[in-house]
Amino acid sequence: MLRSLLELHLVFFRMGAVTFGGGYTMLPILRWEIVQKRNWMDEEGIMDYYALSQGLPGIIAVNVSVFIGCKRHRTLGAAAAALGIVSPCIVIITLIAASLSSFQDNVSVQHALAGISACVGALIMDAVLSM
Repeated sequence: MLRSLLELHLVFFRMGAVTFGGGYTMLPILRWEIVQKRNWMDEEGIMDYYALSQGLPGIIAVNVSVFIGCKRHRTLGAAAAALGIVSPCIVIITLIAASLSSFQDNVSVQHALAGISACVGALIMDAVLSM
């Protein structure tokens, strides 16, 4: 069971690390990882969890990860998935806050963030079209 919890944590950790823009941009990656690659759930179940998460208070990505983790391994699964999805954000925000003044005016950083914004737009459009 420990191996399965670790796998659950790592799956959501990777999603949290590459999903910029929130829960809407997470949907295509979520469908790939959970439905197609690992066959942990069917697409209808993912969409039900996603719709329910939108109506609940809190962050959509965390809500969805908790539902999926709970389905896999009850309370421990919910905790592993939730920690997996938020851990990359905590690490990134901590690093940015620690060194913000040294690169906030860097033109390359500004261009990189503009590129990330374009990718977020494309992922949101994919989520809208697939729903």
